[in-house]
Amino acid sequence: LPRPPPAAAGSGPVGLCGRRAYAPPAERKRFYQNVSISQGEGGFEINLDHRKLKTPQAKLFTVPSEALAIAVATEWDSQRDTIKFYTMHLTTLCNTALDNPTQRNKTQLIRAAVKFLETDTVCYRVEEPPALAELQKNEWDPVVAWAEERYNVTIGSSTSILGPNIPASTKETFVSHLASYNMWALQGIEFVITQLKSLILSLSLIDRHITVEKAVLLSRLEEEYQIRRWGNVEWAHDYDLCELRARTAAGTLFVHLCSESSTVKHKLLQD
Repeated sequence: LPRPPPAAAGSGPVGLCGRRAYAPPAERKRFYQNVSISQGEGGFEINLDHRKLKTPQAKLFTVPSEALAIAVATEWDSQRDTIKFYTMHLTTLCNTALDNPTQRNKTQLIRAAVKFLETDTVCYRVEEPPALAELQKNEWDPVVAWAEERYNVTIGSSTSILGPNIPASTKETFVSHLASYNMWALQGIEFVITQLKSLILSLSLIDRHITVEKAVLLSRLEEEYQIRRWGNVEWAHDYDLCELRARTAAGTLFVHLCSESSTVKHKLLQD
């Protein structure tokens, strides 16, 4: 059956809970000519020629929205002589949502995401060198201030290795906010958080306060500072940057396409 095989033992990204989620295999020869979508009883399906796409656990690959099905079908249709699974982020996210390999429920997903606030990238500041400390203040403070106003919470920042002291009320506010998303969208939010190492940047991006490019830049602020100071490693830094942008953009799109909010879908169509 035309489905990506499960990840090998010990491979794959580590989720927020510390357990491993799916990692796409490297490559395999393209075995189909045409890609199409069709609507079934459980949602929208992906057809590779006359065969139905399946998940690694052999479940029928079914997604909740036509827009997401089109996006996944586009990933498969864009493959050439070989299928590069590591470029198919939406397919991997759908597989994770359908199979739920870490066997977590909605509450566990939300708690894991909010726990990341304790080690959020934009909350940890340096004192030296002064130039980097000033850069962090100028670039990260506005995003933290936006989040505090947007959600009516206190977040703050710290130069201590222990990090900032996040109030319990702040965590509960984020728990309540994330509870408004469905399970599929939460899988996408977790994916974005793991890319940016920041709940605050992820929510700012998903709320359309900042762009993908801006979110990635802010998540790599110290690295970009070092690159400007010491120079770029030929091709390596550029490749990492492009990959991070691609994964972050895919995760954000996944959240929007899985959202039950008709307002978000309408905004996407307008954009």
